[in-house]
Amino acid sequence: MMENNEKTRIALTSVLAAVFLTGLKLVVGLATNSLGILSEAAHSGLDLVAALMTLFAVKISDRPPDDTHHYGHGKVEGFSAFMEVVLLLVTCGYIIYEAVERITGKAAHVEVNIYSFGVMAISIIVDISRSTVLYRVARKHRSQALEADALHFSSDIWSSAVVIVGLVAYKFFGFSLADSIAALIVAVLVIIVSIRLGVRTINVLLDQAPTGVQQKIEKALSQVQGIERLDTLRIRSAGARTFVDMRLTLDSRLSFTEAHRIASLIEQKVSDIVPGADALVHVNPSKERSFKVLPKEDISGILTEHQDLFVAYHDLNIVHHQDQYLVTMHLLMGADSRLEEAHKVCDHLERDIKQLIPKATVNIHLEPAVPADKPRH
Repeated sequence: MMENNEKTRIALTSVLAAVFLTGLKLVVGLATNSLGILSEAAHSGLDLVAALMTLFAVKISDRPPDDTHHYGHGKVEGFSAFMEVVLLLVTCGYIIYEAVERITGKAAHVEVNIYSFGVMAISIIVDISRSTVLYRVARKHRSQALEADALHFSSDIWSSAVVIVGLVAYKFFGFSLADSIAALIVAVLVIIVSIRLGVRTINVLLDQAPTGVQQKIEKALSQVQGIERLDTLRIRSAGARTFVDMRLTLDSRLSFTEAHRIASLIEQKVSDIVPGADALVHVNPSKERSFKVLPKEDISGILTEHQDLFVAYHDLNIVHHQDQYLVTMHLLMGADSRLEEAHKVCDHLERDIKQLIPKATVNIHLEPAVPADKPRH
């Protein structure tokens, strides 16, 4: 509630500042017939409309989710910023049209006096004050609407400075086109700012993931034990809130309590990366612990390496069921081999096979070899 009150108060003061500047510039612009000042009046008038939209947006955006807006009302800030861009571009179109008319031959006398410079100086002072406060509160509450409002006031600073330069050139150097050229420069500056704001606003409305957040979350997940893979990760922003939902596959041997602990840990890591984020973590157990299913040739290779320890082998089989592997074979030992020696051979082969297939069960059936026997593979 305190957050919303501060945002509303700042938005309201921006409305009052825009009313003051628009009225002041309009009066002086009409009195002096300065297109530069009138373009600034139009610019401030758009700031007034934008400030009113911002005031409306911040009042609506912080409303909690309801039956028809399950993710809250944060997108109204993005929509407000987009409408501000449209209004700015329409105004710039008119200013450019009027400036070109004057430059190409439409005569217009401009009276430059102390009031002309005074109104622009006052405008710059007010714009610096408002943009500074708006940027600070916008960053504090991550408000797109207040940031758009701050962008309006900060662009006024530069455009007002350009108008002052045009008035000086017209008044003291007799450059009759200076005022119109200044108006053109103001329009171009505002168009550039508007396009930049418009791109950011459209990206938010189209649910573009905030830059760099996905990489940071993936890096954090890689440091959590028990996660086998990240299946999906989706990130979107709505006003001051960021929504993160992901689907993970965990080691199927983990208990429910451990899986819940991992999910809670991930939610905390997401909050550390994006303060205040609404994180939803869905976990699935792995279907089967992944072991490589080995062909007989792999174990045959082990037996070939140690063929000097026995006469021959036959009926080699590998049975794989769920997470278990059963390796069976018949091993032919020399007829005069001692039982202790045969036991050592079996232990040696079993050890090597288990290095290849961890936790495998190895059954070796020993048979004596007689001279008539031929090695069978």
